[in-house]
Amino acid sequence: MIRVTAPPVQTRSAELYARARGVLVGGVNSPVRAMRAIGRDPLFIDRAEGTTVWDADGNAYVDYLASWGPAITGHADPVVIRDLGDALARGTSYGAPTEREVRLAEVVIGAFPSIERLRMTSSGSEAVMGAVRLARAATRREAIVKTEGGYHGAVDGLLAQAGSGATTLGVPTSPGVTAGATAATRLVPYNDLHAAEAALEGAAAIIVEPVAGNMGVVPPAPGYLEGLRAACDRTGALLILDEVITGFRVARGGAQALYGVRADLTCLGKVIGGGLPVGAFGGGADIMGVLAPEGPCYQAGTLSGNPLATTAGLAVLSRLAEPGTYERLDEGGARLEQIILDSGAPVTVNRVGSMLTPFFTDAQVTDYAGATACDTGMYAAVARGLLARGVYPPPSQFEAWFVSTLHGDREFAATAAALAGALEEAVA
Repeated sequence: MIRVTAPPVQTRSAELYARARGVLVGGVNSPVRAMRAIGRDPLFIDRAEGTTVWDADGNAYVDYLASWGPAITGHADPVVIRDLGDALARGTSYGAPTEREVRLAEVVIGAFPSIERLRMTSSGSEAVMGAVRLARAATRREAIVKTEGGYHGAVDGLLAQAGSGATTLGVPTSPGVTAGATAATRLVPYNDLHAAEAALEGAAAIIVEPVAGNMGVVPPAPGYLEGLRAACDRTGALLILDEVITGFRVARGGAQALYGVRADLTCLGKVIGGGLPVGAFGGGADIMGVLAPEGPCYQAGTLSGNPLATTAGLAVLSRLAEPGTYERLDEGGARLEQIILDSGAPVTVNRVGSMLTPFFTDAQVTDYAGATACDTGMYAAVARGLLARGVYPPPSQFEAWFVSTLHGDREFAATAAALAGALEEAVA
């Protein structure tokens, strides 16, 4: 049962965190999980099912983190669990080609007209690294344009004005990244077409989230993506759309289908792994043909196309193909947005389909500067209050909230009640 009152104890999470700090850096394996941005210690999750996660003390939470996006059909989807059980009995990894990776590639290519050939990886970061390297090899140019606040994984050359955890921790350019690694990276504001057009001269590519999801959700301005496509055509640069978050989340064909723009290279992850570690990048056959073993551009991965990840991905993508799925996801996102707006909080809500972010500001948020100017202290206070009342939001202002196909009346009623209490407490 979902609670809307304060969980009585979180003793086990505290014990586990104390142990974790003795063996894991900061007690976590990814910085934002530490919950420092919202001023509390992390919760340790024991299990998840449907729209609910349970912490190590048995407290239940309505989940809007969705494992940072991939739990789009809910946690422990019975179809995914069934298919994974069958796959486990046949072995966990072979280091050799499988029919399942071929089938998953066929499904992805069927949904994305811009992709004719695919290369699978084990993470979104790997997919981005491969796409950037391939863009440089295909164009024989070095410079890469990226947007301020755009996060494209832990890639040295792209950890300049990066969003997500880097922004949360106040480290826009990470120590340990050499000057040489970012020397060929050109920064432009998100949604600033004029700046992008100028920066693309002589560049290999621009990499951009078609819907920014790592400075909080920031949609593209009308004409922005189309303008990037035209600028790339004019300059000979490639358009790399990082759809690790938006791919199969905002539409079956990702943001490209939603906004009617065609990428040269597309990066995917999250949803296509059904909750298991996965990534992929793809594009036209001519560009992808530069990649080894067909061409000279090298990229490899021992666990790429892993049989468990491809099995889970196929199961989830099959579920998402059911009629009315994306309409249901959009309706859920709209309901959550309305709950936040009706709460009376001083917020601007940015939403695209089933992903959204509330920014505590009365201004429109259209870029990284606007996102970082909002009241992060208020977000932290509200997030703490929600967790105390059985609702699990992202533990950072600069991340997206996600709705699954299973969120419904019960979850939204609990969220509305929890938000009212959290706001009252935060204001006080």
